Amino acid sequence: MKYRLLGIGMMLLSFGAFGQETASKGNYELAAKFSPDKVKKMVFSTQVDPHWLKKSDRFWYSYETQDGKFYYIVDPAKKSKTPLFDRDQLAMEITKVVKDPFDGQHLDLTGLKFLDDENTIKFKVKSSEEVLKKDWDKIKEKNKNAKDSLENKVFTFHYDLTTRELTEIEDDKEDKRLAWANIAPDSSKVVFAKHHNLYWMDKENFLKAVEDEKDSTIVEHQLTEDGEEYYDYGIGGRGEDNVDREKNKDKRKRAMVMWSPDAKQFVGSRSDSRKVKDLWVIHNSKNPRPTLETYKYAMPGEKEQPQQELFYYSFTSEEFQKLNVDTFKDQNIGLWSASRPNNTRDDEFRPVTWLGDDEQFFFSITSRDLKKVDIARWNLKDNRKEIIVEERSNTYIDINKPELVNNGTDIIHWSERDGWGHLYLYGMDGSLKRQLTSGPFHVEKVERINEKNKRVYFVANGKEKGEDPYYEHLYSVSLDGGAMTLLNKGDFNHSANVNDNATYFVNNYSRVDAAPVAELMDANGKKVMDLETTDLSRLFAAGYKFPQPFTFKADDGITDLYGVMYLPYDFDSTKSYPLIQYVYPGPQTEAVNKTFSKSMDRVDRLAQLGFVVVTIGNRGGHPGRSKWYHNYGYGNLRDYGLADKKAAVEQLADRHSFIDRSKVGIHGHSGGGFMSTAAMLVYPDVFKVAVSSAGNHENNIYNRWWSEKHHGVKEVENGDGESKFIYDVEKNPDLAKNLKGHLLLVTGDVDNNVHPANTIRMANALIKANKRFDFITLPGQRHGFGDMTEYFFWRMGDYFVQHLLGDNTPPPVDMVEVQREKALTK
Repeated sequence: MKYRLLGIGMMLLSFGAFGQETASKGNYELAAKFSPDKVKKMVFSTQVDPHWLKKSDRFWYSYETQDGKFYYIVDPAKKSKTPLFDRDQLAMEITKVVKDPFDGQHLDLTGLKFLDDENTIKFKVKSSEEVLKKDWDKIKEKNKNAKDSLENKVFTFHYDLTTRELTEIEDDKEDKRLAWANIAPDSSKVVFAKHHNLYWMDKENFLKAVEDEKDSTIVEHQLTEDGEEYYDYGIGGRGEDNVDREKNKDKRKRAMVMWSPDAKQFVGSRSDSRKVKDLWVIHNSKNPRPTLETYKYAMPGEKEQPQQELFYYSFTSEEFQKLNVDTFKDQNIGLWSASRPNNTRDDEFRPVTWLGDDEQFFFSITSRDLKKVDIARWNLKDNRKEIIVEERSNTYIDINKPELVNNGTDIIHWSERDGWGHLYLYGMDGSLKRQLTSGPFHVEKVERINEKNKRVYFVANGKEKGEDPYYEHLYSVSLDGGAMTLLNKGDFNHSANVNDNATYFVNNYSRVDAAPVAELMDANGKKVMDLETTDLSRLFAAGYKFPQPFTFKADDGITDLYGVMYLPYDFDSTKSYPLIQYVYPGPQTEAVNKTFSKSMDRVDRLAQLGFVVVTIGNRGGHPGRSKWYHNYGYGNLRDYGLADKKAAVEQLADRHSFIDRSKVGIHGHSGGGFMSTAAMLVYPDVFKVAVSSAGNHENNIYNRWWSEKHHGVKEVENGDGESKFIYDVEKNPDLAKNLKGHLLLVTGDVDNNVHPANTIRMANALIKANKRFDFITLPGQRHGFGDMTEYFFWRMGDYFVQHLLGDNTPPPVDMVEVQREKALTK
């Protein structure tokens, strides 16, 4: 008998060893080493952001390394890069005045800018000295319970770069920024909204408002009387709960108008949303009582949609008029502003002027189904609309802002009419003069135009053979047509910042597997000088390793798709790892990095817990390829990308023995939250675990503009000539019965972008289908999860560790990885 029992025991032991896989422990320590707070202490600046000066081709920039922040001035003509000032010497001079100790390595200058002489800089520093708040009397008058009357004194300095003389500015007259003020180009007038109507005031009265917005002597001129709630000439209030809305109802708000260059006219648009249905979120964590937030939200297929209109005002004639631009039912109007100069100081007043001149401005009119777009101008001389370009398609049409050239007599128009995004030159009479670019590649945008040399500088991708087709480059082409010129060669993703004269540009370039580099180039693409290379030495010392780009075939076996693989930094190729896909379906982008990124949470850091994490594209996922590729999912918004995600699992598992195809997880946020849940329900035998955050699981209750665009809406006319719009889309809850694996749903309770109802309806369907799943609500969080992002990361990590690694050891109640980083002061 004893022998038999021993035999049974041995059999059970053998079954435990070979019949079940041994669980792996999640490597929380390795993941914790690369939290956002720690990475920002290992990697600092990753690009050069030039501030071009006005009187020359010079520019300055700041760049932070592990040795502190450095400031440089660059003179392209001299091919020189020199420190803007001696950090140590300046710190000593500041110390003498402020009486606080400063040193060069830790010098924190804010608001640095060049003055008009371009030889003097202005900046501020904060001291430890406490002074009475400047507006304390007004603060006390508004709130008699206010107690904090002191603030740290801020010193303002001028510093002469030649003489190295530091001067304190005692009475700084720097303009105060008022968000509601839409200031004319000549600063003579300000337009704003109040009580839903349109007003203006002159400069004298605006300066009074700068000093005291409640000054009773301020003279305001009312222009309209037909404004009302949700048919408003102003903007603002988005995100306010009903309590805040009531408090702010008498405040001035910004009016979204665009000025003529001569500052004597303006044009604006307003939206009539009175019939659009309400939506609500409840601020459960507000004190002392929960509050309600009410807002208008147009859903796809609904009859009640915003109605847009254009209005125009002339200060010369004192005439206000609504412009007749009615073209399509439920149309959308897009007003275009003139491009702003690159050499504008950061704090400098930047008027919003319309695209055009004093006699014309330009705008677009788009049908609700997005299949018809008119590029138009308003002829102020004849007071009428003139169509320059008509775009028509059987799927949705994307447009970019046009550019005026040849002294405003021609227009550069971007179109995908031949299946690729390209530039076309039109005359103002609507005649096509020539196609400026063509071929199987994508033009992204016009970067700068040199009228003198008649060259257009633009960003494009997919043209260079042998490269990832998403890598962007800067090109130029003549307005007269001809061959394109590549200006920043190299198998990297490039970002160019071109000066206003289009004589030089700063070229930042990188890949996911290469450190960012910045260099200065001339207009012909010749390198002038090196600027910076990001120092990743401390990141590598902590164990970091670059991810690996890869390609694979879509489910059709033909289309090339591109991805990035993130491995644990202690990777062992002899081991077997679960695979996690981090997904975003698009169609406006794909969640596949093309450059080095300090944002590691959903990819690099997640992998350190013990997973192979991949990001991959899918047909229909990115506008930067052909229109066929971009529109692939049109009419199939729920499922279009899933077959390609499944194909990636199969191909990667075939290539790599270290990938366990039986343990596949998937995670995504927003559209990725929607997609990750859909993957679990459409391919339940492939995808076993999902963490789906803030997902639009029912696109019939997500916003009309995204849902109707990417899925399609059908306009149907009845016998009376009236039309209605029909929208029908497959939803995740429809497939709730298919769930087999482990699903964690997460939402913020005040998400006013993807409403929590999306996640709650998904949960409701799963409950009715008698499915076990998990659900987390993050109190007080909008769509991005805000200050609970770190909490969410570790809950996501716990979920994958438990259900993919099989580590069922309950983690401690305290998130040790987060708690130990905080100083306990109480």
